[in-house]
Amino acid sequence: MEPLLQLQGVTKVFTTDEVDTHALAGIHLEINRGDYISISGPSGCGKSTLLAILGLLDTPSDGKYILNQTPVETLNMRDRARIRNREIGFIFQAFNLIGDLTVYENVELPLTYRNMPSRERKMHVQEALERVGMSHRMKHYPSQLSGGQQQRVAVARALVGNPNILLADEPTGNLDSANGEAVMELLQDLHRSGATICMVTHDPRYARIADRVVRLFDGRIVEETQGAAMSAAAN
Repeated sequence: MEPLLQLQGVTKVFTTDEVDTHALAGIHLEINRGDYISISGPSGCGKSTLLAILGLLDTPSDGKYILNQTPVETLNMRDRARIRNREIGFIFQAFNLIGDLTVYENVELPLTYRNMPSRERKMHVQEALERVGMSHRMKHYPSQLSGGQQQRVAVARALVGNPNILLADEPTGNLDSANGEAVMELLQDLHRSGATICMVTHDPRYARIADRVVRLFDGRIVEETQGAAMSAAAN
């Protein structure tokens, strides 16, 4: 079976004031459908840069990225935007909800770019909100929700288009420990139901929840280990 995505020798260099900063160096990574992978490492090691490349928000300086059997370097800007909308779901640390839209409208927004009929959009939005336990808040605005509730809405927005992969960038970073654990339990439930998840986290407790733990240091993968779920299954 072909991997859902492959990185082959990917590097990323940022040039500022004639100084080159090597954010990623020689990254080789494969993610299969149904994987739950966490990317961990110290601040500044390249975690968020790697996630941005996976999500087509940035491009490698060198190397190959193959997403769902399509070489990313062959895509123009319109194709990249279309694939981001249809195949990738994003969960951000800061939630990134739009304050003057209701919960329902925030979750519906990605579908409006697909020219999907309103009846079909309504069905998808209601299903996504039910999956994260927020259907009873669909008429509320983000300011009327707690941080944990806002992140659940953000997860629903990521899920609503039935993407091939969920990319989560420090999804518990703005939450207290109780809400952080609740969001992690939600991601585990989604994974058990078949979702493919790639999560960046600085918290080793949450990193170990994934099936595979990839550790970055100075822009390189220095270690890949089994997470708690895979270790338990092996025993």
